[in-house]
This record gives sequence, C-alpha cells and structure tokens, in this order.
Amino acid sequence: MSRPDLSSQDPHDAVDDEQESPPPACVMSFNASDPSGAGGSAGDVATIAAMGAHALPVVTAIVMRDTAEVFDHHTLDGDVIVEQARSILEDVPVAAWKVGFLGSAEGISSVAEVLSDYPDTPLVAYLPSISWLDEEQQQSYLDAFRELVLPQTLVLVGNHKTLSDCLLPDWDADRPASPRELAVAAHQHGAAHVLVTGIGLPNQFIDNVLAGPQGAITGEKFERFEASFVGAGDTLSAALAALLSVGSEPHDAVGEALAFLDQSLEAGFRPGMGNVVPDRFFWALPPGEEGEDGQPLPASATAAEEAPMDEPPSRGGPRRIH
Repeated sequence: MSRPDLSSQDPHDAVDDEQESPPPACVMSFNASDPSGAGGSAGDVATIAAMGAHALPVVTAIVMRDTAEVFDHHTLDGDVIVEQARSILEDVPVAAWKVGFLGSAEGISSVAEVLSDYPDTPLVAYLPSISWLDEEQQQSYLDAFRELVLPQTLVLVGNHKTLSDCLLPDWDADRPASPRELAVAAHQHGAAHVLVTGIGLPNQFIDNVLAGPQGAITGEKFERFEASFVGAGDTLSAALAALLSVGSEPHDAVGEALAFLDQSLEAGFRPGMGNVVPDRFFWALPPGEEGEDGQPLPASATAAEEAPMDEPPSRGGPRRIH
C-alpha cells in the first residue's frame, strides 16, 4: 500500500485533521496477566485492537501458566485494582467493560465497586473455568461473582459446563440444561443475557447460543476438530465488548463476535508445546507469495508450504471455547 505524499501539506493542517478524527471507542478490561499471551489481559488487548477499539487493561491477578495448563496464580490487593481503574477513568471515557478472571472474591468486590459507578456502560462478563483452584477458592469466587458481577452484566459468556456449574449447581436432570434455562438462572441474579458456548451437537458440531429468559436469540454452530485451543473464551468476550462499545445491539454483536472467533481459531497457531492460540490478526496476514509464473499462489498452497511438517494445517483444531 502506497503512503500519501504529505510533502506539500502544511503540518498544522495535518494536526487539525488528526484532531478532527474521533478517537476509537475505549474498552476497559479487568483480567489477569497471562504470560502465554493466549488469554488474560494480553489476549484482551490484542482482540480489542483487532476489532478497532482501544483497550484499557486493568490487571487483577498474575497467572502462572504455559499454553498447556495453569500452575498457580497470585492475586493483587483490591485497592491496587481499584487505583489502576480510577486513575485512567478520571482521564478517559469508557464505552464498554470486559471482565475476565478477577483472581479472588476480594478482586471481584473491588471491580464491582468500580462498575457500579457506571451503570449505563455495557458489561460483558466472561466466566472462565476455575477448576484449577481448590474447592474453597472456587466456591468463594463463584458466590462473589453471582452476587456482585451478574447484577451489572449485559451479557454473561462462558462454556456450557462452566455456566451450568455456576448457575445451576444442583442440576440433577438426565439432560444438560438448555441455554434458556441457564439464561433464566442468570436473570435471577440480574444478568440480561447469556452467551453459552461449547454445547455438544451430533455429527461433530458444537453450538454457541445467545439466550435470554424467553429463549434463544441467535447463535452459530462450529465444527469440532482434533486439536484444542486456549484463550478462545477471552477472545470471544473481548470482541463482543468491543462491538458493544460502538453501539451494536447484543444480537448483532454476538453474530459478528462469533464470526471473528471462528476466523481467529481457523488461523490459530501453536507457539509452544501446548494448545493452539487464536490468531486475532488473521486479517492482517501478508499477501501470498508468487509462483514460478509470477502469479500469486493460492492462500492454501502458501500456507501448506510454510507450515512445519510436524504440525497440522490451521483448520486442524476444534473450536473448543474454554
């Protein structure tokens, strides 16, 4: 792409043009530091930027992990979390919130305190699997999440099993809870919608459904493949928050966020020995190389030649949203 010739332009005019251009919408993300870059604050920043918004990341905890598993985590003091958020909120208007892993019940309380001052700003709350915490930590985290975060949530995002364990812990029916039943349970705690991912379907498909108390609203089916991903849930929820920040309606934003996730997973890569990481900048890939006749190679041919021999093609992974 050629750059415009600015040699004859008055530099003051250029400054005026920049000042007239509106800044991107800002999304504040409350999430843990994830050194793998697959999820957490790093994943949120990448996703929100890829969606054309600007991320304001507030770190809530430090997670010790690689691309395969979580080993441990260290929580931050609640006052430190609040001070991070308040410092930038005094300077920059926020158009949407994204909540990820908040570290502890104390962290949840601190974040909820900030959120409560901005009741009209849409909140996307992602509930990751916290099965790696001990039972007492899990229980206190979920209790605080239900009591303090859900009443302020526009869309709750999570894997079907994770949401079922949180919202319907006493479910004993022979069948899994439906998205509508999860939405009813979430609505009882104050959440307007749930986006339920990873719903098993026949013929190697999984469903992802946005639902409210009245029933399913929209959704998208993904095909299941053989590899597994890490960071997909953070990607989906951050993309949704970015879309809501520019005024999209939830049902429209969910469809676009799911399409973005689908393409990010299709282009996913394995940076280490663990799971595949979503490529949020799939749309920014360089143009294909030229063949012997000077014509561009098909994208599939270029990808196949560049892929390591011991790794499957990019589509060789299931869309498993953790």
